[in-house]
Amino acid sequence: MALIKNLTLGAIAGVLLPASLFAGTESKAVVETTTKSIIAGDLGVNFVSEYISRGVLQEKQGVIAQPYIDLFLTVYEGADTDAINKVTLNVSAWSSFHSKHTGASKDSNVSSWYEDDIIPGVSVTFLKNWTGTVSYAEYFSPSNAWDVSRNITLNLAYNDTDLLGAFALHPHVAYLRELQGSAPYGTSYGAVIDGYNKAVNGHGNYYEFGIAPALPAFGPVTVSFPLNVGFGSGDFYVDNKGFGYFSGGATATVALPFVPTAYGAWAANAGVTYWRLNNPNGDLAGGDQNRVVYQAGLGVNF
Repeated sequence: MALIKNLTLGAIAGVLLPASLFAGTESKAVVETTTKSIIAGDLGVNFVSEYISRGVLQEKQGVIAQPYIDLFLTVYEGADTDAINKVTLNVSAWSSFHSKHTGASKDSNVSSWYEDDIIPGVSVTFLKNWTGTVSYAEYFSPSNAWDVSRNITLNLAYNDTDLLGAFALHPHVAYLRELQGSAPYGTSYGAVIDGYNKAVNGHGNYYEFGIAPALPAFGPVTVSFPLNVGFGSGDFYVDNKGFGYFSGGATATVALPFVPTAYGAWAANAGVTYWRLNNPNGDLAGGDQNRVVYQAGLGVNF
């Protein structure tokens, strides 16, 4: 989920001292000061035609809604010339709701709530353009489709805008270490993955490499082209396959300027992504390793 989206908020105060109150003095000009907020965030919801998690197909039918919220707290901010430029604490919540009640247990009271993720972390921006993030994640299935999965993720991103300008690639690399359960499967293959009853050791490794180039903004429209490839080891994927997936697509984001800025910066998005899966995920994918996923959503930065 990431995929990370800060927007700084400002407060403007003006003071006018009329001359009539101070005989023989000049009237004071309006003084404006801007204070940067240390708290920012975003929230929204995306609708997808299929839910694929790190190259593993989870659901391909029905309505799939995926709401999210991210909160960021800046605890330190220095100058661009400093070795450490910024330190941010963050916490994210992400869910996936399925109208098909994917893998839900018969006694579940929330059969549509397939997944709920809670992800706290800390990000450090250093040497101006590098950002490293350490996150801890707990993945739950409120519908009891699978057991809890706990993981640690390290992510390193580079902002190459200074080098390539409008043609910046925004590369990143990520490493995930399973602590308990399987990140792509939970700890119950058979509940969702037809034909797989293999025990999960919960100590697999996941590696991701990606770029996200974008076209220069055309009015309120921005188009990005995220490309990602994922690999696994230590039984992260079924039968310990190394290559997990390749994905590439295009996403258009349209700002909604008619919404008052007091309510945040709203935007709508739509996109399409092609996935090449190494593991077609049993009968769920019908053996098809090539998937095309459509998405549309609405979100706000604040």
